[in-house]
Parts: sequence; structure tokens; C-alpha cells
Amino acid sequence: MQRVFSGIQPTGVPQLGNYLGAIRNWVRLQDDHDCVFCLVDMHALTVFREPEQLRRDNLAQAACLIASGIDPEKHVLYNQSAVSAHARLGWIFNCVVRLGWLNRMTQFKEKAGKDREQHSAGLFVYPALMAADIHTFHATRVPVGEDQKQHLEIANDIAAKFNHDYGVDFFPAIEALIPPSAARVMSLRDGTKKMSKSDPSAQSRIELTDTADDIALKIRKAKSDTEALPSESGGLEGRAEARNLVTIYAAMADQSVDDVLGRFGGQGFGPFKSALAELLVEKLAPVANETRRLLEDRSHLEQILRQGASRASAIAEPIVTEAERLVGYLR
Repeated sequence: MQRVFSGIQPTGVPQLGNYLGAIRNWVRLQDDHDCVFCLVDMHALTVFREPEQLRRDNLAQAACLIASGIDPEKHVLYNQSAVSAHARLGWIFNCVVRLGWLNRMTQFKEKAGKDREQHSAGLFVYPALMAADIHTFHATRVPVGEDQKQHLEIANDIAAKFNHDYGVDFFPAIEALIPPSAARVMSLRDGTKKMSKSDPSAQSRIELTDTADDIALKIRKAKSDTEALPSESGGLEGRAEARNLVTIYAAMADQSVDDVLGRFGGQGFGPFKSALAELLVEKLAPVANETRRLLEDRSHLEQILRQGASRASAIAEPIVTEAERLVGYLR
């Protein structure tokens, strides 16, 4: 089986966009891939985090992943900082990547904005560490959204330059696994903005620890419009909030948008929101309940991550040690 590497930042409780865009897909990949799932807490430091909050977020993220169906017995689940190979290969890749490549990264431009001089160097060299995360395990597949393809491209460029510079064929090419119909989940308050863990308003998102009552209330208050739902997807043009709610329903029900509109077209948002809330509660309440149960035993979660880090190190250590030998480190 090909090895898949997936990383997620432990910055707040995962929300519905994370679940539909990444986590649910990861669960499905476990059937026919060798999976390495990483809580990238080193990447999380590109923006200052309170230390104890970062520790709590690591555990909350781990609990959500396990509750969603990630199996830490059959696959590897750990936090990035517990495996030194990430930092060691990350430094080598910092010395391989070119400044021009990093200057072209759109994510840095978007996050830094006009005040880029005040942002951390870690945010700038983020792609080199991300490349190291993947190549540390000789992973050949990485599930990403369309907006992350550029990071995979630079990871391949870094590996190709390393191989060329040192006259080897050591790091393999990475294939981006992009789900054919990945849902783009937007804010419940503004259908033109992505749903985000960092949004100041908790009403803008469905979190994987929300209770059934929380979910029902957030969907009831979600922004919509005064028109009835159309009978086909073309009728959603220019209706960002309506499109978002229909897209969420379609993704959760594993149906097409047109299938959903075939059922609800012509109805107002009252009945539709009730049906959407019921569907979300049915699918997410078990995840939330299990997440809360797991978080009651912090020591058990810490043990799962320690065991995962040990298994991750067993895979990564020979690969990174050989990379260090290739560049000329003296051991």
C-alpha cells in the first residue's frame, strides 16, 4: 500500500469544514493506504500560542480525529514536535529551497498581507517544513484541497532539487489526492468566507464538540435569504448563503446538490434548516459524544500520542539519518 501523510494544525476544535474537507476523507483512506496522521504543532507556532492552550488543542484534535474514525492502532497518529526528524529534515530543506520559490507562495502573501515585515520567519519558510513532514516518511500521497496544491508542488520541487544536488534518487515524487467533490464549507454568518476555527464568532461554524442543541440553534440562526430554494443548482447563482447550506446538506448526505434541490426545491428555509439540523445531529452527535468521552481521560490520549510518536520515529529515523549522511553530516 502507498503511504499517505496528512497533517492538521491543533489550533482550536475542528469544525465542519475540517471534517468534510479533510477528516472524513482521511477515515476513508485508511482502508487501502498506510496512513500517517500528524498534529502539526510546530507549524502552529507561526502565530503565538499560549503553551497550555497548545497542549489542550493537541489533545482535543487527537480526540476529534479518533472519534471521527481515525484508528491509532492500525495507523500512526502523533504530534509533530515529538519526532525530531521533522525539524532535522526541515532545516536541510530550508537550505535547499530558494527564496524566489517562497516569495511566490500565495498563502504567505494572503496571511502576511501588507504587514509582512512583522510576521514570523516561520510563516515564510512554512513550505520547507511541510515538505519535510511528508518526505520524512517517504510518503507518496497527500490528501489536500485545491488551495493547497501549491504547497505540494514546492514540496516536489524541493525534493527534486535535493536529489539533483546530491546526485541521488532518494526522495520520491508526491501525488496530491484531491477528492473529486470536496465540499467547500463557508461561514454560517457570511457565505462568501470559509468556515474557520479562528473566526471570532462561534455562531459562524459547527464544531465537532457541539451538542445537538448547539447544532440546531446554529443552523436555525444561519444566514439565508428570503427566496424559496430553487429546483436546480443554477438557481443558486448569486445566493452565497443558500448555496452554502445546500452544499453542506449534500456533502453530509453524500448526495449531489441537484439531488438535494430535487427534494427541497420550492420550499422555504424553515423546513430545509430543520432537515439540515436533523441530518447534522445524526451524523455529528456520535462524534461529539465520543470526543467528550475521550477528553475526560487526558492521560490515555497522551499515551496514544506517545505510542504514535514512537512508531512515527521508527519509520522516519532511517530516512532522515540517510538524508543527513547524503548531505555530509559527520556521525
